[in-house]
Amino acid sequence: MQDWLHSLLSLLALPEYGLGTLFVVSFLSATLLPMGSEPALFGLVKLNADLLWPAIAVATVGNTLGGMFDWWLGYGTSRVVDTWKDSRVHVRALDWLERLGPKACLLSWLPLVGDPLCAVAGWLRLPFWPCALYMMIGKLARYLVMTLALLYLFPGGIPGFTT
Repeated sequence: MQDWLHSLLSLLALPEYGLGTLFVVSFLSATLLPMGSEPALFGLVKLNADLLWPAIAVATVGNTLGGMFDWWLGYGTSRVVDTWKDSRVHVRALDWLERLGPKACLLSWLPLVGDPLCAVAGWLRLPFWPCALYMMIGKLARYLVMTLALLYLFPGGIPGFTT
């Protein structure tokens, strides 16, 4: 296990692969796959401090594009899901999302509910570009807060890892 982690961190340490890897991880973590991109972002920044802002930008773009992909998945499946349109939970969620509109996508950064929220926004056919903008704002805020907080909490490096 430690060899695998060391290999991953070494790969992330290479600037030519680190940002690309971070983009892929950020994109995939924004889909409905159960994974997170914060450890990859934090590891890359800890190993390459000069990549702080490019890494946050790449993670934000990758995660936003993943959310946009979720929106399109929801848009495409709207006809299938319409069979459940009369359920009580559906009616309440629909009412809440319709009242908030694209601004609901600000919550796309939340664990467990954020990614499905993007898909539901597409299913409800909320306007694509405003949803994408709110997704980006929420995801950027999350990456900024989490990365800067982790850098503050762990200023000396990653415990147990030496290059």
